[in-house]
Amino acid sequence: VQLQASGGGLVQAGGSLRLSCAASGVTFSSYAMGWFRQAPGKEREFVAAITWSGGSAYYADSVKGRFTISRDGAKNTVYLQMNSLKPEDTAAYYCALRQGGVGWFPRNYIYWGQGTQVTVSS
Repeated sequence: VQLQASGGGLVQAGGSLRLSCAASGVTFSSYAMGWFRQAPGKEREFVAAITWSGGSAYYADSVKGRFTISRDGAKNTVYLQMNSLKPEDTAAYYCALRQGGVGWFPRNYIYWGQGTQVTVSS
């Protein structure tokens, strides 16, 4: 399994960005994909996750109502639409994949993409 993340950048507070994560080599019939983020000096934290088959989405309280996770089965890609960005959203964002249902912790995921940096200026 390989995951390729993209879409990070520099944006002003209140702005929007969309992250993408393209998956290849997935052979599981049931799996979930998630987004995590890690700010300097902090632990990696859960942001959002989605089940691939049913499309059930889950969010951290800190991003609920501002971020939307979605997937495109034809493109094997998961997206994270981030609106109303805040300076505290600044972090490296990582996509991840696990067999089975959604996991809430980094240790639940085996497959990881490279990070994409999101910087929100005030």
